[in-house]
Order: sequence, then structure tokens, then C-alpha cells
Amino acid sequence: MNLKPFSKQVFRLHNLPIQSLIAAAGNFLRLPDAHPSRLRVFTPWCTFWLFLAQVLGSNRTCREALRSGQAWLLNRQGKTISPSTSAYCQARARLPMTYIEKAGESVLEHLKGCEGQTWLGRCVKIVDGSALSLPDTTENQNRYPQSSRQKKGCGFPNMRFVALFILSSGAWLASAKDSLKVHERTLWHTLWGYLMKGDVIMADRGFCGYADFYLLLKKGVDSLMRLHHRRSSGCNRKRRLGKGDWLVEWIKTGTCPKWLDKETWTTLPSAMMVRHVEVNIPIKGFRTLSLTLATTLLDANRYSATSLADLYRRRWMAELFLRDIKTTMGMDILRCKTPELIHKEFLMHQIAYNLIRALMFHAAQKHSADPLRISLAGACAAVRQWAPVMCAARSQSRKSTLLNAFFICIAHDTIPLRPNRLEPRARKRRPKNFQLMNQPRQSFKEIHHRNRYAISLS
Repeated sequence: MNLKPFSKQVFRLHNLPIQSLIAAAGNFLRLPDAHPSRLRVFTPWCTFWLFLAQVLGSNRTCREALRSGQAWLLNRQGKTISPSTSAYCQARARLPMTYIEKAGESVLEHLKGCEGQTWLGRCVKIVDGSALSLPDTTENQNRYPQSSRQKKGCGFPNMRFVALFILSSGAWLASAKDSLKVHERTLWHTLWGYLMKGDVIMADRGFCGYADFYLLLKKGVDSLMRLHHRRSSGCNRKRRLGKGDWLVEWIKTGTCPKWLDKETWTTLPSAMMVRHVEVNIPIKGFRTLSLTLATTLLDANRYSATSLADLYRRRWMAELFLRDIKTTMGMDILRCKTPELIHKEFLMHQIAYNLIRALMFHAAQKHSADPLRISLAGACAAVRQWAPVMCAARSQSRKSTLLNAFFICIAHDTIPLRPNRLEPRARKRRPKNFQLMNQPRQSFKEIHHRNRYAISLS
């Protein structure tokens, strides 16, 4: 990627290590042109790279990102800037949202162009939802109010979001976000524009519904979801396709979904054909022993019950993608104080995740590795540690050598293949016995001796 600076004054921070790494890694990220109205240290171009370095960093604070810029600016040009983060935070607020969106589209276009494995010639996409915690400010509380179960002054604002992934590459295709009052299923319908004819969409039973199946099928998109528990009635078995495999007629209920207008609901047919596949899981330790899959893939010869069960088992990859985003990359707790900056930070995390996925996919193609078995935590660590070394290299041949070694490092850091491994969701290390804040901070009274509120073992 070749970036032509307008002048040295405009692009003072052009030697940031993260920029050097991405420039050497290929055309994964193309920034749109932006001509500032005045000469600034923090131009949109510089602010974007610092913001990206902050999101990819292990500390993820404004101070850490600014110190990185200070060090490289002094080392390369012998110039200094103020140690205060005020100017950088104001620059993030000025950074246009459209600028970030266009940058994210360039990474996504690269990932969508990668030739990943398809399932029987079909592109499989996965949708799942989660929630994030935000700083407790008045602006965030007004836009994303905390849970009603929490006392006022004792909780944090929460953002609910739904993410759409491509199964073959793990790319984060799109997302929709709102407060906890908006259901995941309502957010999911705003992402239908990212589904293409011929796609197969997988989701858990919370997204399974009559209108969803019919309208998606009308778009040329087939669905594979776990049968919703409330769909026990209104199902008439028509024909047996195999053991535990039935062609079923779904009857439209009289209740219109909240997300759909009544006019569209009345135009839907009174019944539609859906396939039910019963799956038994004899694996010791699994919580679910049996489940029923509902799908619009009616051809039992082309889409066997075994292949559908194996495919739906990979739906768990969506949980792993979200774990990578929230836990490994630290997106579970956002840091910005206003909703406008929260939206930018959210999108920057999406760009950073897709950028790491692009590097992982490129490394997998060069060294014949499975991109979904490469460790994302290892790739993030490689980006953080190799970036300064690659930026310090002077000659082009040396940079090329380091770049090849960089991709080898990523490709060989794979996750062990351990099918059916038991991984309980439990903590072994005990937390400190600090007092819990169950009252607003203004009226909260701290107990100064821990032994007075420690839980007795007797």
C-alpha cells in the first residue's frame, strides 16, 4: 500500500510501527483520501492509525497509543508533541465515521475475495448475538441504559449487538447494535441485506421463526437453525426422508411477530414445507443429548442428515469468534465516554479483528494451514511484537525477510485439534474478597476490614 503524504507537516506521524507492518503486509487496508482544512499533527490519517494501534494494543488506553506516537516521532524526526491525551481524544471525536467505514470496507473486501472452503458449493454464514459493557456516563446511560435488575448507580450501560460471520474465513461481515430493550432477533433482520442468493445461514433457536424462514427463502437464502421450543405445535409430518428425518408442514400462527408489519404478515402463505432432522449426541459430557434441526434444505439426496448435523455443529464457531473479539481482543468492555465515540470504537474493533483475520488467512494460504486453526491470540501477539522490528528495518530485502518469517510465525501457531474436549466454564483462581458495590457511590459505606465481610467456610 503506497500512501503519498501531502507534506511533512501534515503527516508527521507517518512512521508509526503499526502502519509500517500493515503497509508491508499487503493491500489489506486502504484508507480514503482526506484533505484536512488546516495543518494538524493529528490528521484523519494519523488519528486512524493511532486509534487502530490503540485497539490492537495490550493496554488499549489513549495514553499508551499517544506514547507510541511520541516515541516514534522523536526517534524518526527529532520532534516532540504534548504528553497530554487531550488533543488525541479531540482528534478521535473529529474523525469522520464515513472515513472509518470506508477503511473497514477495504479489509472486508479482501477477506470476501479470499477463496475459502465452501460447504457443498454453498457459502455458509453464521449469526449470533452478545452484549458489551460501557463506561458509566450520563450520555451512555441515556443511549444504552443498564439492566433494570441493577440498582441505579451500581451498574454499567450495556450495548446489545448481533454479528454476522463468514464460516470459511471467520470474517466479521456486519453487525447491528442497540440497547438491551431491543431483541437480538429484531437487530438480526437489519442484516439481511448482507445475505446473497445461494447463501446458507446458521443460527441458534432464538432466531428460528416462520416469517424468517419464508422471507429468507424468498431471497434465495436457505436456513439451518435449531428448532424453536415453541414450535412444538403447528407442525404436520408429511413424509419420512430417513431415520429421524422428516418433511414437515409448518402452519402460520395468528400472532404477527413484533418486528414485522401486519400487512407483510397477511401476505405470507398459511403453510410452508420445512425439513426436521433429529440429531442425537452420544458424547459424554455434552449438555445437550438430542436436538432437532429445522432447515429449508429439503433435498435429502444432496443434503444428507449427517452432513446437516456436522455443519450445525460448526455453528459453535460463532461463539469462538465472539470469544476472540471480546476476550482475546478486549472488546467486552469499551472505553469511550460518549455514544458517538463508542460507535467509532466498536467499528475500529471490527476493522482490527478483520485485519488480523486477513493476516491469518494470508499466512494459511502461503504455508498450507487451516485458517480456522491458527491462534488469533498468537496472531495478535505477532502483530504487536513484530511491528517495531519490521519498522526498524532499513533495507527492502531485510523487510521482505522479516515479513516471510512473520507469516511463518503466524501459520505455525496453531490450536491443537482436540474434538469433544470438556472445557467447563469455571474459574480456578479465586478473586480478591473486595466488598461489592450494592449501593450508589454517594451513599456507599466501605468496610475497612475484609475479615468482617468474608464468607465463612463453616
